[in-house]
Amino acid sequence: MDDFKVFRWTGAFGLACGVLFLCELPLWIIPGAGPLISDAVNYSQHMADIRVIVLTRVLIDIGMYVCFTVFIAGFRHLVRQTKPEYEWVATLVFGAGLVWWAATLVADSLEGAAALDTLGGMADPTAIRALVEGTLLIYNGSIAFAVTALFMVSAGYAILATGALPKWIGWVAHASAILCLAAIPSMYGPVVDSSGFYNPAGWGPSIAANLLPLIWIFSAGISMIVKGKAVAQK
Repeated sequence: MDDFKVFRWTGAFGLACGVLFLCELPLWIIPGAGPLISDAVNYSQHMADIRVIVLTRVLIDIGMYVCFTVFIAGFRHLVRQTKPEYEWVATLVFGAGLVWWAATLVADSLEGAAALDTLGGMADPTAIRALVEGTLLIYNGSIAFAVTALFMVSAGYAILATGALPKWIGWVAHASAILCLAAIPSMYGPVVDSSGFYNPAGWGPSIAANLLPLIWIFSAGISMIVKGKAVAQK
């Protein structure tokens, strides 16, 4: 496969990843905050009510991270083609991206299991609480923030050092890494619910650690498509 096709497919899958993220966003907003996780009985009923939404989120995540894997593989190829001596950075970006992907799917599995436990009206409130709380540090939580920060700072460094993409995209990646790092200490906050600002389930860290990475993926994806067209015209 020539560089034109690699860059074009990389950009296309990057944009698809971003679009799937936007499609999933309403599925987090529509159910609302729900009861406190500590209220296991009412929370298990809430999970039963939204189980179709939860499983749909998991399905979209699967597609999103398949697209993301293709995207980061293409990004690694771009960096290697631009400056081969930075292959180690490209490999670090690819490895951090895979860990980000894997960690999120673990959280998806836990939350999906909580939704499945409600089928047939035999939900176990204790089990559901344990499964959902198991996702808090992974799903838009401190573990994911740390891995995302590593991915973004590595990608930003690769862009700025090699000039593989416009430098402003590299700076967006570094700004994203800083926000992700700032979100990590939210793990020490009280576990309230998604209506709180700075806690393991709060909306503040989730926005801080997702907004700029989303902008970066769209920007890098579009830039890769443009780069592919430039390669084809040579």
